[in-house]
Order: sequence, then structure tokens, then C-alpha cells
Amino acid sequence: MDKVLIIAGPTASGKTKISIELAKKINGEIISADSMQVYKYMNIGTAKPDEEERGGIKHYLIDEVNPDEEFSVAKYKDLAVKYIKEVINKGKMPIVVGGTGLYINSLVYNINFTETICDRELRNKLKKEAEVYGNKYIHDKLKEVDPEAAKRIHVNDTKRIIRAIEVYEHTKSPISYHQEVSRNEPPEFEFIITALRVDRAILYDRINKRVDDMFAKGLIDEVKKLVSMGYGRNNTSMQAIGYKEILSYLEGNISLDEAIYIIKRDTRHYAKRQYTWFKRLEGIKWIDIDETTRVEDIVNLYECMLQQLA
Repeated sequence: MDKVLIIAGPTASGKTKISIELAKKINGEIISADSMQVYKYMNIGTAKPDEEERGGIKHYLIDEVNPDEEFSVAKYKDLAVKYIKEVINKGKMPIVVGGTGLYINSLVYNINFTETICDRELRNKLKKEAEVYGNKYIHDKLKEVDPEAAKRIHVNDTKRIIRAIEVYEHTKSPISYHQEVSRNEPPEFEFIITALRVDRAILYDRINKRVDDMFAKGLIDEVKKLVSMGYGRNNTSMQAIGYKEILSYLEGNISLDEAIYIIKRDTRHYAKRQYTWFKRLEGIKWIDIDETTRVEDIVNLYECMLQQLA
């Protein structure tokens, strides 16, 4: 069975640089597992590596769709599997890199997300209810029909709450049931699952510096350009951390200092949730990073690990 390396980790843990340097050494190509980097024109706020940073290494599932296009986990899984096969057929090593736990789970557990179900009318109804009554209102609805999914899905994750309710309404079975059934079908590849673990104080400092760097690079202008192209709050992509806060700032609802504070705070909270998600992955190998760890040290560690598994 063909091997696929997964490098997971929270935002600002150093996944991008490590994976690119590793890909150079082991003849690999990178399949992104980032739910925001799939969108075109959203570069600064998603910390998307530019052409120079990619160092000639081919990346897949970056700049895949426009910001107003629907992009589901089912679509991600289909494309990721397709690209993994392409990389293997080239005689190269596929490296899946990202922090979106749901995307990684879809591959590792070969989850079928009942992608054939699509009820736009119900989605719009639930979206309006969330806007009028708040996210807790629809989260409570989910709790009634699928308490297991409600435990896993954060109250602010509107998209996944709506999806879980949609699946239940059409199948009268909870989405957790469909996911559990699909786990019985083994994946096509042997996944080597790893994640970067950074000391909390160091990680939070990196997050704060990264947000400052995003503003220095022109995050506000990036959001202004997206608005001028017709994208806004009605697009799921623009609900991402960093984008929705700048929209609020541009609309005069919060100050720039408030926007910066909220982005840093919510990114730190998101990183904490990412760790919680990755801890559930079976067979995961943690790579610890502190202030003395160099990129080349981690790359060498990965090289040795892959040689031992060969």
C-alpha cells in the first residue's frame, strides 16, 4: 500500500516551512489540508505560501475555488485522493499538510459525508435562523437530533452545524452514524500521521507576531479588494478569522485596535481547538518544538522516520 505522510498542527506551528524543506529532500509534493487556502485571492489572511516560499515544490488544493463558491469536505476528500494518486504516479511522496482536522479525518478514516445530499432551501432557512437568533439556537437544534455531533462541532461553526442537521433531515440518521459506518471501509493509502506540538507560550507569541505581520503585509487592502470584487459577509469564505473582523472595521462597527485584538484572541482559541481535534487521531506521532528547535532538525527527524518505515 502506498504511503502518505500527514503533517498536521495548529496555526503558526511552522508546518509550511518544514513541509516544503522536507519535500525538497524526499522528492515530495504537498497536498494542502487548509479550509481557507483553497480560496483564490485570499492570501495574506490565510498565511498562504507565495511562489517564492513554495521553493519550486508543487502544491495542490491551494487557490482551488473562488471565494463565493461552495467547497465541502466531500469535495476536499475527492480532490485530495485524486491529487495523492497523481503524486504517487509521478514516483513522488505525497505530503498532506494543514490544520483543518475535518479534512484530515476525511482521508484517514475514509469518511463518507453523504455528499449527495444538498438542500439549499433548508440551508438558507437555518442560516437565517442563526443570524436572527444566534448560533446557539441552531446548535441546540442539532443537539436534539445528534448529540454526538453537537459535542464535536463548536457552537460557532455554523457551516458544520447546518450540514449535520441537513444530513439528519434527509436520512433520519445522525451524521455521526454515517461517519462511523464509513470508517469500516479502510482507506486506499497507508497514512503516516504526525503533528507538530509547540509550547503554548511560544505558539501564542508566534500567533500574535503572525497577525501583526499580516497587517504589515496589507491585510486591510486585501479585504478591501475582495469587497470591491463583490465578496462579503454572505460568503462562507469571508466568515474566516481575520476577514470578518476587518469587514467589521471597514463598516465602522469596531476600531482597528479592536479588530487586531479579536483576531489574535480568536486565532489563539482556534489553535487550542485544533490541538483537541488532533489528539483524537489514532496512531498520531507528536513532534515537539521549542525555542531551540531548528527547521532542519525537524526535517532530519522526518527523514529518519520515513527511512525506518520504508
